[in-house]
Amino acid sequence: MLAEVGLIALALAFASSVYAAVVSLIGARQHRTVWVDSARNAALLTFPLLALSSAALLIALVTEQYQIAYVWQVTNPTTPTFFRITALWGSQQGSLLFWCLLMSLFAFVALLVNWRAHHRLIPYFITYSMVTLAFFIGLVVFMENPFARYWIVPDATAADGVRVVYGVFIPANATAPDPVRLAETARGLNPLLRHFGMIIHPPMLYLGFVGFLIPFAFAMAALASGDLSTGWIRAARRWTLVAWLFLSLGLLLGGRWAYDVLGWGGYWGWDPVENAAFIPWLVGTAFLHSVMIQEKRGMLKVWNMVLIIFTFSAVIFGTFATRSGLVDSVHSFAQSAIGTPMFLFWAGVTLISTALIVRRRQQGALQSEQAFAGLLSRESLFVLNNVVFIALALAIFWGSFGAPIVSELFLNTDITLGPDYFNTVTVPLFLVMYVLMGVAPLSAWGAVSGRSLGRAMIVPGAAALAGVALCYLLGVRGAGALFGFGIVIFAGAVAVFEIARGAAARQRAMHENPLLATVRIFTRNRRRYGGFIIHLGITIIGIGVIGSTLFQQETQRTLAPGATLSFAGYEMTFNDVQTGQIADDGRVMDITRLTVSRDGQTLATIRPRHDVYPTSPDQTAIAMNIPGVYGTLENDFYVLLVGLQPDGSATFKVYVNPLINFVWWGGLVLIFGTIVAAWPHEGQQAPARLRRSAAAGPPKGHATA
Repeated sequence: MLAEVGLIALALAFASSVYAAVVSLIGARQHRTVWVDSARNAALLTFPLLALSSAALLIALVTEQYQIAYVWQVTNPTTPTFFRITALWGSQQGSLLFWCLLMSLFAFVALLVNWRAHHRLIPYFITYSMVTLAFFIGLVVFMENPFARYWIVPDATAADGVRVVYGVFIPANATAPDPVRLAETARGLNPLLRHFGMIIHPPMLYLGFVGFLIPFAFAMAALASGDLSTGWIRAARRWTLVAWLFLSLGLLLGGRWAYDVLGWGGYWGWDPVENAAFIPWLVGTAFLHSVMIQEKRGMLKVWNMVLIIFTFSAVIFGTFATRSGLVDSVHSFAQSAIGTPMFLFWAGVTLISTALIVRRRQQGALQSEQAFAGLLSRESLFVLNNVVFIALALAIFWGSFGAPIVSELFLNTDITLGPDYFNTVTVPLFLVMYVLMGVAPLSAWGAVSGRSLGRAMIVPGAAALAGVALCYLLGVRGAGALFGFGIVIFAGAVAVFEIARGAAARQRAMHENPLLATVRIFTRNRRRYGGFIIHLGITIIGIGVIGSTLFQQETQRTLAPGATLSFAGYEMTFNDVQTGQIADDGRVMDITRLTVSRDGQTLATIRPRHDVYPTSPDQTAIAMNIPGVYGTLENDFYVLLVGLQPDGSATFKVYVNPLINFVWWGGLVLIFGTIVAAWPHEGQQAPARLRRSAAAGPPKGHATA
């Protein structure tokens, strides 16, 4: 029954999205308000229908309905309830359904919030958002249906007279397989996904990916309707920030999962699937900076359209690469038949979007209102920053997908570009990015003299020099490391300097105490000062990346019980090992116990271990090395159990990762800054507007094309 409920709700959601896309387009072209109203209602209906379908699958997962193939593939009787719930996005079919649910949620909220404020854009917004949603629901319904089941049907050619079939609909003369046998052979969730970071990581990435649908649909609506004022930017900017926030959080959680679970001592390995999520983050960041130029100066209208379309195109391509089997990665899904339709959809979206931009540009509707005032103006520096972001995106795309695909198609060989390529190409670009991140906020819109910009750089420049001196006193001697720290500290010093300067100006003008003045500048201009917090977070991340990359130390040693290893100022004593320990979920663990000391003082007891997950009879057991970590702000002492010997000794791989926790703390600061920047300003009263728009229709003439 659950399968039928889920499947019917899914089919109705598909029909509703197709209806909304078609009717809204006709209503917009023929100026029929009633038709657009009907399309809006159908678009809103997709969310509850997909929620019902997802709930049916979730109930099936929790209640162990193993006759549903997806439940059998991602759970087994030993799976805890928490992991049964998160198994909803644990494999291809369920994650696609979850993706559709989130996409419909974004469209649902965007329609409620923007229904009255952007009435000229809404009909085309419905068309583009619902076409995209219909495509992904169609993939689920026709190709990757999570409600397909196993059935036993008579077959005279089989040895036992029956065979097992897999499908959505009940075949003739079918009976359900033995539920006990199904439970015994169920596969269970991939052990790599049984980590809090990986449980939260996919939903955050999905929210980031599907969130970019909203600004893309508004941009396309502006192109289609001819309303190319800044209205579409006002409608799209906060949605872009929300999508960027979730994508940032997803990337950070993915790095933390890799650090905790994959057992290689790092958090970013330039994996193609990691890069597939990083590319839209880079282009989306460029867009968030670039739209400010259009709002302030009426410039870069074509460029902003290109950026948001490029961002969404990167999302679709990354999804295609991850789910089609194009790349082989620990992060990717298995090879699937959805690759071809996804590639065609990606190509179609990109070509149609580009054609619309070309058309509007030829009509003169995307002309800039002002010219660049000089190389040192803020708009010029922002454009340079955009160039850096796009160069990074293109370099990463080439290394991840371009070179491997071209080599296979034209050279008949398999070329894979590893971390050496990415580090060589991207490091200079990241350094330029940090320089511009520091200089651009000190400039001004319009003409700026070099002398005035130089004066503005004195204080943050002095702070950067002081930071470099401190690094030298703390033992950093490499010229490259000192240069990198100096550039990154300069960017962070500018953010702090601008916040302090704004607070001081308000304090003088309003006679407020320093704390109140600082709070007030954030409440009055959340976008500007939230952006400085984001810059500060990226600065902290940069410090962590430099420290953990350039100064990581590692060693490998075999120790007998009671032996001590001295390394990087630490002492590690191998106390004992417990083998064959069985956890509640059935995995078999070999757990070592180590004492970490420094300067004769015991700091912690850590337990690196080796886990082996039992699987169904047709699968190979999965083994994982889980590190033991002692962490401080200074560094992480990170230990992996490599192997156990018959005589009771054990081989350990030890890393010391300096400043690595700056990466995680900087990520939290970045997230906080994004929330500040995206939070509605005083007087907007967004919740009240949402309530009104949900109950009221648009003003007359809202369907005007």
